[in-house]
Amino acid sequence: MPRLARVRREPRGGIVRENPVALIEAGLVHSCSPSARAEGVARGIRLREAQLRCPALVVLPYDAALDARAFEPVVRAIEAAVPGVQLVRPGTLAMRARGPVRYYGGEEAAARALLATAAEAGVEAAQVGIADGPFAAEQAARGTRSGEAVGIVPAETSAAFLAPLPVRLVADARTATLLNRLGVRTLGEFAALPEADVRRRFGAAGAFAHDLAAGREATRVVPRTPPPEFAVEQEFEPPLDRVDQLAFAFRVRADEFVDRLRASRLVCTALRIDLDDERGGHSSRAWLHPRWFTAADVVDRLRWQLQGAASAEAGLASPVVRVRVVPERVDSTGDHEDGLWGGGPDERIHHGLTRVQSLLGHDAVVTAAIGGGRMLADRQVLVPWGDRAPTASTAPWPGSLPTLAPASVFRERPAVRLLDAAGESVAIDARGSVSAPPATFAFAGGAPGPVTAWAGPWPIVERWWDAEHARRVHRFQIVDGEGCAWLLVLGEGGWQAEARYD
Repeated sequence: MPRLARVRREPRGGIVRENPVALIEAGLVHSCSPSARAEGVARGIRLREAQLRCPALVVLPYDAALDARAFEPVVRAIEAAVPGVQLVRPGTLAMRARGPVRYYGGEEAAARALLATAAEAGVEAAQVGIADGPFAAEQAARGTRSGEAVGIVPAETSAAFLAPLPVRLVADARTATLLNRLGVRTLGEFAALPEADVRRRFGAAGAFAHDLAAGREATRVVPRTPPPEFAVEQEFEPPLDRVDQLAFAFRVRADEFVDRLRASRLVCTALRIDLDDERGGHSSRAWLHPRWFTAADVVDRLRWQLQGAASAEAGLASPVVRVRVVPERVDSTGDHEDGLWGGGPDERIHHGLTRVQSLLGHDAVVTAAIGGGRMLADRQVLVPWGDRAPTASTAPWPGSLPTLAPASVFRERPAVRLLDAAGESVAIDARGSVSAPPATFAFAGGAPGPVTAWAGPWPIVERWWDAEHARRVHRFQIVDGEGCAWLLVLGEGGWQAEARYD
């Protein structure tokens, strides 16, 4: 059987290793730092149990996309040194060891060369395992002792090496529990069972696990085809500290970015711009586009990210030394082709709005979207043209209006008068009782008119635990003499009109 090597790194390399950190997925520990493992935290246990074992545990959600994106530079660096690399998962690589061993003159030398390559890529705690199969090689990498980074299993001894390991490494939780009840607790004991009986009792999955436990791996390394590199970056020496200079200097790279995508018949609909300044600061922001990015659009996003609310001629707090543009979402050009007779009015509207946005800034052109909230004004969300609209919250909002919302909503609620038959302002006590039925209504200082129907009040209590930001108002609905319905609120400022049912 050919010798295989597996390279492993610690999860989430950007986290400080001294802190106990755990990444959580679906309420279970997906991966953890060495300091967390020293406290008893292990992969697969529940979050509550992990926090019980390590009270100082730093809990972060596991982001598979972020993990893959962070590990991609490491994969590319190792592919440059050793071709034929298979990405098992973010953090784990597999490769055939025969080529590197011949080149470097031995398994130990090849493993040390891989570790040096990983260290140059920013992974200083990598581990290498060499064995007859991928599974045994991974266990060899995981089983390296403290102070050692290379685990080598001699040829034809994988079964003996795997024998003392727990059976849960090859079986799912249910099967592992059943095997433990039957007295089969190690891979060696599992491998000693008759193969036919294992297949009859546990099926194809059990037979596959039995082969792993016995060191009879049929799995082969399938090298990946490296994806094309679309990201572009530019370093500035000397660093530039003016927005207009940076935008002008990056134009050529922006054209190169779009041309790379076009050569693969792709367009970019979402990208990320990373900025590094002279003081060591880092700025990163994702940008969306309603259609796809052109070179001018890329330069505009760079300029907006640099200048913020300042002008294009403004100076930066610290000169920029590096700009990198990475596509986060690409799509086929066939999905964005114009129709037989062009795009029509929609295309002209897009070009017009994009031109205005380019001249006035990112927040100068906005579109309306519906968000979550109890008050109608809170649900009005203005999104810059091209950005993703917020997802409407499905959480319950006690006190919010049901469907058939008013057509006209006042962002600045005008003052109104709601009087009873005696000419006194209608009041609502702490129990929600109305002092007297409303009789007349006047909007924004106008002449009062009769109230033909009314309903309410409905109390709204927000942030009652925060004395500074707490809000308590009462909603009220009325119909005036002209048949127009109004939605009123009574708060500390008196009666105000929140909306009108046109």
